[in-house]
Amino acid sequence: MTRISIKKRQILPRVVCCWVAAAAFGACVWAGDPSAYLDIDSQVTLSIPALSAGPLGPGKRVAVTPPEYAGTKVFHTLYLPEAWRQDGHKLPIIFEYTGNHYPAAGSTGEPEDAGLGFGLSGGKYIWVSMPYIDRDHTDNAVTWWGDAQATIDYAKKNVPRMIGECNADPNAVFLCGFSRGAIGVNYIGLHDDEIARLWTAFITHDHFDGVRAWGRTEWGSPLAQYRKEASKRLQRVAGRPYLVSQHGDIRDTEQYIRSVLSHLPNFTFSSVNTEQALGRFPNAFAKHAHNDRWLLTPSPFRTTTWQWMNRAMKRAPDRE
Repeated sequence: MTRISIKKRQILPRVVCCWVAAAAFGACVWAGDPSAYLDIDSQVTLSIPALSAGPLGPGKRVAVTPPEYAGTKVFHTLYLPEAWRQDGHKLPIIFEYTGNHYPAAGSTGEPEDAGLGFGLSGGKYIWVSMPYIDRDHTDNAVTWWGDAQATIDYAKKNVPRMIGECNADPNAVFLCGFSRGAIGVNYIGLHDDEIARLWTAFITHDHFDGVRAWGRTEWGSPLAQYRKEASKRLQRVAGRPYLVSQHGDIRDTEQYIRSVLSHLPNFTFSSVNTEQALGRFPNAFAKHAHNDRWLLTPSPFRTTTWQWMNRAMKRAPDRE
């Protein structure tokens, strides 16, 4: 088994998965495990599972290197919930792109330090934190996309692979992202028609592709050109459920999306007060209001978000 060096130079084994093809979209139905629905009245405070050594199994989160990147430091993380069984009911799966390396907010830019997908799913979904592939294809990029096309290709290969290998529900495939990852939900996840077909629902928190220019990047400025390309990506949502959340004022984001898509029955906009959810910063959960940990504790914001997650599962297209 291959091994990789990760945070604090600890060495953890990585799992190698096999290829399974994804099916096409079809009619609307969800017949997965009812235990995957989230209890909106829960008062549980969640704890993000740490990476562990040894084989993958229920309740464990491990670092995974696909075979095409064997011998490199490229990896994603994979968590299987306690209820997961290889031959049991198919569970939803949530894929996540995390934020940039940004020490002021406590963001390392590394897959193992992601948290949004776990909070969104209440620990009940299969959860994957995806990498951005660096330009040398030897490590994960902690700032922006690295080699964007390699990052896109990684998802195209590994998302359907994990849906099959992990006995995930192909009718409940969520894509989420925080900060850089919120932009990446569209920039990476809707980059072309092939990758756009992988997902059944989308969630972003703090930032959105096309809303503002990103200086000193070749893709995010000038704003007019950036928005032209971002608008094409946004069209690929194609009516699927989409939750857009933001700490503080979300009006600029909503205004931009409405300027591109005139009819938005599938979009939900949510203004989140992360200090109200977690307490004054810094605290035990996060250093800064700009964070992906606000779903770990009970709050009105978690309740409404989990209500949306449950509705999105019911609306997911049948892909089998």
